[in-house]
Amino acid sequence: MYICICNAIRETDLRQAALTSGGDVEATYASLGKRPNCGQCLVKAGKILDQERALFSCEKVAI
Repeated sequence: MYICICNAIRETDLRQAALTSGGDVEATYASLGKRPNCGQCLVKAGKILDQERALFSCEKVAI
C-alpha cells in the first residue's frame, strides 16, 4: 500500500527505512532520497515509523 502518493513510498519501504533511519518522518524520507510534498501522509507515516521501531525494540529485548 502506498503511504505517500507524491513520492510513491510504500508501507514496506517506510518500515524498512524506519530501522535504518533514526530520525523523524522527514529524516526518514530523506534517507529514501525523498522529501514531503503535500504533507497529508506525515501523520500516518509517523505512526508507521513508531510501530516498526517499537516492534524492533521488543524483538531486541526478547532475544
